[in-house]
Amino acid sequence: MSASLKGKVLFITGASRGIGKEIALRAARDGAKIAIVAKTVEPHPKLPGTIYTAADEIRKAGGSALPIQCDIRFEAEVQNAIDQTVKEFGGIDIVINNASAINTNNTENTPVSRYDLMHQINTRGTWLVSKLAIPHLKKASNPHILNISPPLSMEQRWFEKHVAYTMAKYGMSMCVLGMSGELKKYGIGVNALWPYTTIRTAALQLLDGGRPGFVARTPEIMSDSAHLILTSDSKTTNGNFFLDELYLREKGFTDFDKYSEVPGTKLEDIAPDFFLDADQVKRLLELRKIQSKL
Repeated sequence: MSASLKGKVLFITGASRGIGKEIALRAARDGAKIAIVAKTVEPHPKLPGTIYTAADEIRKAGGSALPIQCDIRFEAEVQNAIDQTVKEFGGIDIVINNASAINTNNTENTPVSRYDLMHQINTRGTWLVSKLAIPHLKKASNPHILNISPPLSMEQRWFEKHVAYTMAKYGMSMCVLGMSGELKKYGIGVNALWPYTTIRTAALQLLDGGRPGFVARTPEIMSDSAHLILTSDSKTTNGNFFLDELYLREKGFTDFDKYSEVPGTKLEDIAPDFFLDADQVKRLLELRKIQSKL
């Protein structure tokens, strides 16, 4: 397949900042057309970026941008966003389900309103966006759905501290598990991508409070991984739960220092993420050892 997304139409939820915006910017450098689907139209007091500032960055990077205010909890708003995208760009080739809500409290300390929000955005929102985009993806050349969600690692440790959040994120991954089989006959590739380490976004800054000694990676490692997935053959790249560093290493990438927010940090000192699959981690560590000797 082509290594470029030139002319492709991407529909990205939560693209006003963070990983979603970084995936958009990487596609924009190829000359892609991007619908920025998010709620933020006015600057947030603590989180930078709106759909309009993201659109400006995408255009400067060489892409076309369509900022759309949309709350993916509501079917009418999602349908309107999809209709706007098709009217403006002529179709949809790729859907990135990136929008997500997080609350890592235990059961007693999770408000029901936060439980509802996470499930409405993460699980239901991902399912809804995918459902309404399917008729357009069927018409596309090399169509992909990519969910920013973890491998389904059914270990108690990933549930016991934040049951509600884990259920909501795993719901996104269950969409991958089911839709990759359901949509295979149409040639639509449905996959998940998850970071091996924590990624430095504005939202993470609010969560960790800027703890001393806490080192994360930049969102570029996710956008580079996503680009490889989205330029692969959708008929054969299907039903995978990709881990960013592992996938890049398997494709021959060896320079990961550029993704560290503190260059020169030892790989083992970068903070790991939630929901890591033990077999994938083992394979990743093996590849690190092999490639370090080359």
